[in-house]
Amino acid sequence: MRIGVVSDSHGDAGVLHRVLADAGTVALWLHAGDYYRDGRRLAELSGLPVTGVAGNCDRTQDVPADEYIEAAGKKIWLTHGHRQHVKYGVDELVWWGRQYGVDIVVFGHTHIPYNHRHQEILIFNPGSPGAPRGGAAPSYGILEIHAGGTIEGTIREL
Repeated sequence: MRIGVVSDSHGDAGVLHRVLADAGTVALWLHAGDYYRDGRRLAELSGLPVTGVAGNCDRTQDVPADEYIEAAGKKIWLTHGHRQHVKYGVDELVWWGRQYGVDIVVFGHTHIPYNHRHQEILIFNPGSPGAPRGGAAPSYGILEIHAGGTIEGTIREL
């Protein structure tokens, strides 16, 4: 199963079009916040299911700050990351990921791609397709859950 991942698109419809043109076939999309409305736009443009969360720039309580989904037998925690202080590291994400019993943690907020395993959990940030930071290129991500249960994360530069 291929899952597209976007975060921190900040209302830029043009970058969503570029992401969709580049991504190829995916089963669903995840949007890790800032701006949650972009997740809705992504659903309209792609015709696919999108699970999204609110980020620190999303001044709403109508959208959850966290989502927990299962895809191809793997548990995914989707969060923006600002409440876990990800600008100072991913330790809180790893700790909470263990508490929640997830296989993958998807987050945003930093605008910097991150794709590393911490013991048994893949911690994954797709970066930002329109406002990258830290010298990163504009990017989004693809998660692949293979038939044997292995998980692979890829950062795709635009």
